[in-house]
This record gives sequence, structure tokens and C-alpha cells, in this order.
Amino acid sequence: MKPRIAVLFALALALIPAFADSPVGDAPRRRISPVNNAATRTQAVNETRNDTAKINAARRAKSTSYRDDRGMLVFVDTVTGEKWVDSTAMSTLPKMKHPLLYSGSVGVNIWDPVMRAFGQRYGLFDAWVQLNLHNRYLPVFEVGLGQMDHRPKTSDFTFRVPASVYFRIGADYNFFYNSNPDYLLVAGLRYGFSPFSYEVRDIVLDSPYWDETAVFDIPSRNATAGWLELRLGVIVKIWGPISMGWNFKYSKMLHESKSAVGQPWYVPGFGTRGPGIGATFSVIYTIPLERLNKPGRTGVINEDINPEK
Repeated sequence: MKPRIAVLFALALALIPAFADSPVGDAPRRRISPVNNAATRTQAVNETRNDTAKINAARRAKSTSYRDDRGMLVFVDTVTGEKWVDSTAMSTLPKMKHPLLYSGSVGVNIWDPVMRAFGQRYGLFDAWVQLNLHNRYLPVFEVGLGQMDHRPKTSDFTFRVPASVYFRIGADYNFFYNSNPDYLLVAGLRYGFSPFSYEVRDIVLDSPYWDETAVFDIPSRNATAGWLELRLGVIVKIWGPISMGWNFKYSKMLHESKSAVGQPWYVPGFGTRGPGIGATFSVIYTIPLERLNKPGRTGVINEDINPEK
């Protein structure tokens, strides 16, 4: 019996590997197909809910942007109008050394009075008030009087405009905003407007055919005009609160009332018809306004501040 048992045992050992590799010996297995349900669809959103970089990238794709006065990149959703600051964007604007309310100025343009002393036959004077923000942005409002009563040498008429008011509104930009505030290099825009009246007198009309001369007048007419000015100038401190400013300007007529007798030869504030090139010379009195700033807002703007914290 023992030899038989030994043979059977050896045969069993030989069959064990084959039986182990057989599919019959495998445990039952289930093949599972992926399921796309609500949980799997929101998994990526939940995982990136606090990922600021990805959120900002998605919002930037449907928004426009601009930089504020602190140099921060501000995005605006083009659909909802919502605004937010991208904390990953570094400021590219230089620091502004001066507070928001830096100063206010009152100026008088004495160019026309000086030029009239040298023979100019039109213009009176104008004055203006200006606010200085950060020593960088300078909104301004001007009011003046213009007048003319002149017969040009090459013309056969006398053009008369009684003293009439005109207005200008605009702003200048100071390129030296972080430099010495006693010296400003500015460029700006103005919109001017004047309601005025004018008349043309002693118009001489010759008739060679009839060998006669007729003299007549065009009675007073009311008119309005609006124009745009481009300016470039400098302002220099002379003593204490007193400064002087020089401006070169180019004026372009935008609109004016129509007249059956043609366009007026002179418009108060704009000047005479011509190339539109002129100048101003002003005496300026400056009033400091730094004390009006709120506490904590008068120092240098720190570009490294994270506005989202």
C-alpha cells in the first residue's frame, strides 16, 4: 500500500500547478462600467473650489481689465459687471509720493492783456481754478471774457463783438508727478464754449460796372460755438505760493451756430479764424490741501498690499 500512496501523492503534486492556472480555479469577477453621475461631474469643481489661480483664469477669459491708481489689475465681468482684483498680478505702476488731495490753484491768464498792449485788437482775460490730485491729475475749470472791435487792414469791414463770456473745462496730466512739485510738465485737453453776439459794420461794396460804392451794416446776431484745445506747458514755482505757467495750445472748432451771413471772424475764447495756434501765460496762487486727506491715506501707496486680504 505504501508504494501506491507515494505514487498518488507525487501525481497530485504534479497536477496542482496546472489546476492553479486553470480558469476554473479563478474566483468569479465582475466587469464594472464607469458611471458619470452628478457626483463625478462636480468632483473637479469641488477639488478646485479654493484654487484661486484657476478661478481667476476662468474669470479672466470672459472679462476686461484695467489698472487702478494703486497699480492693481482690476477685472470687470463683461456680463454681470462684477469687479475683482487679481491677487496674482503684480503692480507695474510707480508709487505715487503725494496724497490724493495735494493742492488747489487759482490762476489768471494775462496773455491777452499783455498782447493788447503790443497791438492785438481782441481778447480780454480769463481766470481758472484747478485741483491737484496726487500731483498727477489736474482737473480745471476756466471762465473768461472776450471782446473785439477791429477793422483788419486787408478787409473792407469792421467786426465787432461786445464783451462776451466763455468757458473751458478739462484736465492736465503732470509727467513729473513723483519729482519736485515746484516744477510741472503738463499736457491736457480743454473743451471750450461761448455764447456771444457779433455785428459787422461799415461794409464797403464796390461795383466797377456801375462805378458806385455801397456801404451797409449787418446788425447784431446771436451765436454759439464750441471747440477743443490740446495743450502742452510748464508750471514753475517763483516764490512761496506764487507760480507762473506757460501753455502752447492748438484749437479746433467742433460746432457753431449757422448764419446766413457766414461764420463770425472772431469767437471769444477761441480767437480769430486761422490755424488755431495760440499761447497762455498765467500767474498762479497755490493752496496746500494735504491736511484734508483722511488719516492713513496721506502716505506712499504700497504696491505690495494684497487687497483680497
